[in-house]
Formats: sequence, structure tokens, C-alpha cells
Amino acid sequence: MPRTYEGRLTAPQGRFAIVVSRYNESITAKLLEGAVVTLTAHGVRDEAIDVAWVPGAFEIPLVAARQAKSGQYRAVLCLGAVIRGETSHDQHINRAVSLELARAALETGVPVLFGLLTCDTLEQAIHRAGGNVGNKGSECAEAALRMASLLAQLPA
Repeated sequence: MPRTYEGRLTAPQGRFAIVVSRYNESITAKLLEGAVVTLTAHGVRDEAIDVAWVPGAFEIPLVAARQAKSGQYRAVLCLGAVIRGETSHDQHINRAVSLELARAALETGVPVLFGLLTCDTLEQAIHRAGGNVGNKGSECAEAALRMASLLAQLPA
């Protein structure tokens, strides 16, 4: 029988970091609320959650990488909302952010979660920030808990 590893929705000892973009704050504040509610509902103490606000999505990777490198966090959740405009600006932001968050996770061994909305319209963002499609911040928090749990089980 093969050995199976699977992350659980349980709060491990340690702290969690959340990096959240102020740009589109009416959306990102709801993502943050969903993430915090989910973490605390699964046993993470409120005092064990550190929130860093950054100006926009493009600034998220720098702060997330610094937090991951600090060794103080079990996971770093990254929350933002990039909504398509009249140019391709959103595509460049999304690509840069996603690549750098993946790099930070691989270089540090700390889960760095991509909880950014990449929507075509404001209406889509509203639906994904607690509307009728759920809350991406909450989903990001669940993924963070599962990844922290999974990594604790795996051989070094």
C-alpha cells in the first residue's frame, strides 16, 4: 500500500502572514476578511496573523518574499484584485506577480499562496470576494493551512 501525504485544515503552531493590496480595496478588504475568518475558524489565533498592506498587486511579491525568507511564518497568503482595463496592463501585472510568488515559495520552502483575483470585470471580482462564487481569500487560507500541514508531514 502506498504512503499518502495530505494536508489537513488544522492550525499548526506558528504564524501566518497576509499581504494584501490596497488597490481595489473594496474587493481586497473582503478577501482579507475571508482569509482571517477562515484561519481563525480552523484554530489560528488572531495574534498569530500578521497583515501587511501594499499599494498594489505589483508590490505584493517583494513583501511576500521578505516575509517568507524571515523564517517566522508557516505560510504567506497574497491577496489582490487585478481587473482588466482597456489595455493589456493587467496581463503584465498578473504574469509578473504569479512568477515571483512561485519563485519565493520555491526559494524559501514556505508556501506563498496566490490569492489574487484576475477578473475581466468588477462584477466578477465582487462575485469572487464573497459574492455568489465564494471568497478567494477564504480559499487561499484553506490552501495555506493544507500546505503548512502537508509540508510538516513530508521528509526534509
